[in-house]
Amino acid sequence: MNIIICGAGRVGFTIAKQLSDQGHSITVIDPSSEDIQKIDDALDVKAIVGKGSYPSILEKANAQEADMIIAVTRNDEINMVICQIAFSIFKIPKKIARIRSQDYLNPKFTTVYNKENLPIDVIISPEIEIAKSIQRKLEAPGALDSVPFADNKIRLLEILINENCNLINIKLSDLTKKYPNLKANVIGVIREDKFFIPKKTDEIIANDKIYVIINSTQMSETLEAFGHNEKVSKKILIVGGGNIGFNLAKNIEENLDAARVKIIEKNKDRAEFLASELNNTIVINGDALDEEVLAEANLEEAETVLALTNDDEDNLMVSVLVEKFAKDEKEIDDKRTMALINKPNYSLLQNSLKIDDLIDPRMNTVSSILKHIHKGTIETAYTIMNGEYEVIEAEIIETSELINKELKNSNLPDEIRIGAVLRDNKVIIPRSDFVFQKEDKVVFLAKKDSISVVENIFRISSI
Repeated sequence: MNIIICGAGRVGFTIAKQLSDQGHSITVIDPSSEDIQKIDDALDVKAIVGKGSYPSILEKANAQEADMIIAVTRNDEINMVICQIAFSIFKIPKKIARIRSQDYLNPKFTTVYNKENLPIDVIISPEIEIAKSIQRKLEAPGALDSVPFADNKIRLLEILINENCNLINIKLSDLTKKYPNLKANVIGVIREDKFFIPKKTDEIIANDKIYVIINSTQMSETLEAFGHNEKVSKKILIVGGGNIGFNLAKNIEENLDAARVKIIEKNKDRAEFLASELNNTIVINGDALDEEVLAEANLEEAETVLALTNDDEDNLMVSVLVEKFAKDEKEIDDKRTMALINKPNYSLLQNSLKIDDLIDPRMNTVSSILKHIHKGTIETAYTIMNGEYEVIEAEIIETSELINKELKNSNLPDEIRIGAVLRDNKVIIPRSDFVFQKEDKVVFLAKKDSISVVENIFRISSI
C-alpha cells in the first residue's frame, strides 16, 4: 500500500518503521527538518519537510496515488484538516487521525465525522486507549497486560514468571498433563530481552516473560497456574488527573463496583472539574511529591498506585515514594505500582526502582493504528517487542486457503503461531489435526516479516 504519515514524532516514526518493514511504500511529512532528517537517516521511506495540511505538500507526496493517510501531528485541528484535504482534493480512500481533545470526542458530536462534514474514517484517542489498557491490567492482577480478542472470549495474557511458579523447568508439552482442563497456549517468550516462539520441548524458567492465549473465563486459573495469586485491587490511588487519569477513574466507577478510587491533581481548576464530573472518586488538590499530600491520600492503604502525570520524572519519583511509605518488605510486595513513561530510556530504571509496570503511550497508539492498516478480515492487532511481533485476530472466509486444511498441513511459516480459535462461541486450542472452517475467528502470533503472508491468507479485498 501507498501510505502517507503526517507527523514525524515518536508515534509517526514508529508507525513508519513498522509499515516500511512490512513492505509498504511510506511517505512521511513534518514541518521539522530535524525530525525529517532523523527519519531520512534511519528508515527506507520518502521524507518531506512541510505541513501535511498544505495541498501542495500532499501533492508532492503523491497523495493522488495514496491508499491511506495517517495524521498523527501534535495538533488535533491540523490532523482534522489533513483528512479533509486528503478527501476533498485527493480522494484518499482511508483517513486515520489522532485526536486528543475530549471535547472533539464527546459522543454527542460524533455525527460531525462523516463524508459530508469531517471525512475521518478512524479516530485514534491515545488517552482513552491507555485508560482502557490500564483498566484491563487492573482486572487481571498478576498479569503485565491482558488483551481481549474474539468478542472478549479469548485473551492474551503477558505474565512474568516468578521464582515461586510451579511450572518452572517443566516442558510445555507437559503443561496439558498437569492442567488438563486449562485452555491455554504459550505462544511467545521473552528471555534476557530476546523474544522466541517456544517449541513443545522448551521449558519455562524464572524471570521469563511469557505470552499466553487463553479462554477468557479461565483468567484467574491461568494466572494461578503460572504462580500469580494477586487479588483485584479495591483501593486505587491515581496521581495525575489529566485525560488518562480522568478516563481511567470513570471506567473504574462504571466497571469495578467494589473499587475505591482517589485522585491527586496538582492544578486547582482541573481538580474541581474532576470532582464535578466523577461520582464516587475522592479528588485531592495537591502535589503528589509532597509527603503530606500522600499522607492525606492514605498512600500506605493503597493497593495499586498509578502515576499518570505528564511528567516522567514525577511519575518515577511517586513510585519511589510508594516504597518509602511502605512499613516493610511485604507491604512493598503487596502494592502494585504503574508509571506512565514517554522517554524510552527510563525503562532501564524499572527494576532498580521496583516499579511493577511502565506504560508506554507510544506503543498503545501504534497498536491502535496498526489494526486499521492490515488488509483482509484482520480485526485486532497487539504489538510485542516494539512491533517486531504482532498478535492478530482474523476471520476465515470462503476464499481463504486455510479452509478445510489441517493445521499441520497448512504450510504456515515458522514465524506464525496459531494461539486459539473461536468457533460457534467455543474456544478451541488447536492441535496439529485441527481443521479450519469458514467463520472461524483465529488468534495468532506473527513476526512482522510474515505480515504480508498473513494478509494474503485472510484477504478479502485489496485495501
